[in-house]
Order: sequence, then C-alpha cells, then structure tokens
Amino acid sequence: MLASAKLFLALGAVFGACGVTLGAFGAHALKARLAADQLALWNTATQYLFWHALGLLAVGLACTQLPESTWLRTAGVLLAAGIVLFSGSLYLLALGAPRVLGAVTPIGGLAFMAGWATLTVGVLRA
Repeated sequence: MLASAKLFLALGAVFGACGVTLGAFGAHALKARLAADQLALWNTATQYLFWHALGLLAVGLACTQLPESTWLRTAGVLLAAGIVLFSGSLYLLALGAPRVLGAVTPIGGLAFMAGWATLTVGVLRA
C-alpha cells in the first residue's frame, strides 16, 4: 500500500478513536464540571473531529486508487490540519484557555473547507 494511503487511513482511524474517547470524556467526566457554553464547544469540537476523521479515511481510500494525486495528499494534510486547529482550539477554549485562542478556530475551518475542495478537485481530475 502506498505510504500516503497508509498515513491518511491511520490518521483517520486515530482521529476517529480520539473523537469517540473525547466525546465520552465530555459526556461523562466533564458534564458536571463545565458550563453549558463550554460543553457546547466541547461537543462541536468532537463532532467536527469525528466527521473529518471519516474524511481522512475517504482520502486514504482514494489514495489507493489514485496513488500519484498530489491533490489527494494535499486534501489529507488540510483535513488533518483542520482537525488540529479547529477542534484542538475549541477543546482548549472549552477547558478555559484564553479567548484569544479563538482566533485559531476559523483558520482550522478554512483548512477543512480547502481540504474538501481539494479532495473534490483531486477526484474530478483523475
């Protein structure tokens, strides 16, 4: 299997496991400790983490069929960066990080949008 396919499949699986774990942690351990708005941030971070983990799995599978596609590799990098920046910043904000960190969240959102657009181009150019 191509290295990029393995990478994105493994990242998708790891981020998927993180989504389940962090979702359960928020629902059980943090529910009584966080304010409603903080818990809402946690839930949003978890939803985006999980959906984009599935996106990484799709990129990994696409890389098995289109192993030379730079577009697909770029899409995978953008989706992974979006997970770290978007979900990561929301998790930290939910735990009380300084509000200025919220400036990072839209950068992650842009990475998500660019990742999906790049995946689309990669598939259409195949």
